[in-house]
Amino acid sequence: MIYRFRVILDTHEDVFRDIEIEASSTFEDFHNTITQSFGFGGQEMASFYLSNELWEQGEEIALFDMGEKPGDVLVMEETSLDSMLNEDQTRLIYVYDFLSMWTFLVELAEIAEIEEGRSYPNLMFAHGQIPENAPDKEFIAEEQDSDEDDDLGFNPEDFDNLDFDANWN
Repeated sequence: MIYRFRVILDTHEDVFRDIEIEASSTFEDFHNTITQSFGFGGQEMASFYLSNELWEQGEEIALFDMGEKPGDVLVMEETSLDSMLNEDQTRLIYVYDFLSMWTFLVELAEIAEIEEGRSYPNLMFAHGQIPENAPDKEFIAEEQDSDEDDDLGFNPEDFDNLDFDANWN
């Protein structure tokens, strides 16, 4: 089987690539295909995240296992596309270069049969030029009432009750 994806750079301009890849390929194969199709060198850290219809970030599939315990994180090299994606799970978020945060919205558009004589992966269509710098991201945190304690039981507005010596130096 062949998976046909649309990989969209999360930016105001229309920049996307349509890619065909064998369903049995690994996420590492897909990572390499994406980086090549967008003109990246491929030497930066990257991760895929399963996503839902609202493009919310879910389970991570990392380039390398950087977890505290080996095996806690799915690794691209060991995870096939068809083990995680199907007609019900079609969306991924792909982040390349965690310093620049190139972010892509990836959607499985079609599952098709292998075409004789065609080599895979295959860049079917390219639209738009990637900008020189990654688009700025707007990170929005949930608002917290300043009178409430944080998760550790401290109220950051209540300086008098914090347990430290202001003149420690």
